[in-house]
Amino acid sequence: MTRDMTTGSPLKSILRFCVPLLIGNLFQQFYNLADSILVGRILGLNAFAAVGTTGALSFLILGFATGSCSGLAIPIAQSFGAGDLESVRRRTAQLVWLGFGITAIIRLICFFWTDDLLRLMNTPAEIFDDAYRYIFIVFMGVGATMLYNLSSAVLRSLGDSRTPLHFLIAAAVVNVILDIVFMKYLHCGVEGAAWATVLSQLASGIACLVYMAKKIPVLNLHHDDMKPDWKRICYMAAIGIPMGLQFAITAVGAIILQGAVNGLGAQAVAAVSAASKVHNVVAAPLETCGIAMATYCGQNLGAGQYARIRRGIWSTTATAMIYCALAFVFNYSAGRSMATLFVSPSEVMILQDVQKYLVIQSVFYPMLAVIFIFRNGLQGMGYSNQAMMAGVSELIARALVSFGLVSSLGFTAVCYANPVAWLFADGVLLILYTRVMRRLDPIRPQELKARKLAKAQR
Repeated sequence: MTRDMTTGSPLKSILRFCVPLLIGNLFQQFYNLADSILVGRILGLNAFAAVGTTGALSFLILGFATGSCSGLAIPIAQSFGAGDLESVRRRTAQLVWLGFGITAIIRLICFFWTDDLLRLMNTPAEIFDDAYRYIFIVFMGVGATMLYNLSSAVLRSLGDSRTPLHFLIAAAVVNVILDIVFMKYLHCGVEGAAWATVLSQLASGIACLVYMAKKIPVLNLHHDDMKPDWKRICYMAAIGIPMGLQFAITAVGAIILQGAVNGLGAQAVAAVSAASKVHNVVAAPLETCGIAMATYCGQNLGAGQYARIRRGIWSTTATAMIYCALAFVFNYSAGRSMATLFVSPSEVMILQDVQKYLVIQSVFYPMLAVIFIFRNGLQGMGYSNQAMMAGVSELIARALVSFGLVSSLGFTAVCYANPVAWLFADGVLLILYTRVMRRLDPIRPQELKARKLAKAQR
């Protein structure tokens, strides 16, 4: 079901779009949680740490893939908002070529350099082999990730956030079943967890693709549509690739930080891995707001509704601040208990570090909310290159903390690395947003200035 987000209450439109997205995001986290819980329970703490230590590297590669998919679909949202359905169909067809190209490049890079990247991260020797076997399979299956994320991104660009959710829920169930079969009964080790993830995503992507072909008339592609249109390909790549690079640049900072954590030993790795799993779930609503803003801003830009873009961004930000307060309460009171899903309750020192990490992170969640909402909003308006500068600032901040503070302050510095990065990024994004909106809608600032002048004269 498509949805026009250019009419009605901005906040209501965004929240209705967000609900299926949030459930889907939580199920996406469930993929990771299922792997981690079952790996930890079935294969032990070292295997759990091995899978956990690949998180930053996975974010680098798969983050680039999924970020590119979301960005490549933004021009489709702009065409849909403008009511140009022929352009929607033609731009969708060009995604096939872009998807093949990105998949081939990622697989080639990962085939030769996964081992080197893990060594660069100072992956502890006792967990290196398991980490390599797990992440290599996931990387070689990136085509499944691309298939699902491209298909779901197209549906979201048309305002349909429910259909991808249905297929993702089914895939999550399949993932858990395959995890148990591969690891517990077939004794496949961490490779079983990797294969379960790849196969379940492949099933979800195929199902989403079939639905699009049968149920969405505007996406019934013609033979001529499939011919490479380099002008459209370049335009879509100019928006989508920087969005993927935004994730990749942020991930490089996370890899640098992960390398510093690895230098603190397996206990610190396990603590950060467990805390990150909890954080990813708790922060999912904030990330969902960001995903929604990309589609919302894309459609309203196509419709020329600039004032509506402003109202949507600020009302969503206010709503996110309320959630941040609730998230802090949850992390403070229940974060440690949730971490026992991955770490045995007997690991008292690890759980203490988990609690410390979660509480410090959640104090600064409002800054994280600003990143998600404003960065995705700028990307939805086609300013991916400018928004990428926020990722560069995050990279610089994490590098400064990793190289300058972790060796002296230890785990405490690790806890503050992300908040410092969020602060750097917020400064860049708020300046960029102000400049972009003045460029798109110069009348609005003049109106505000005139109102202030008239009020002063009264």
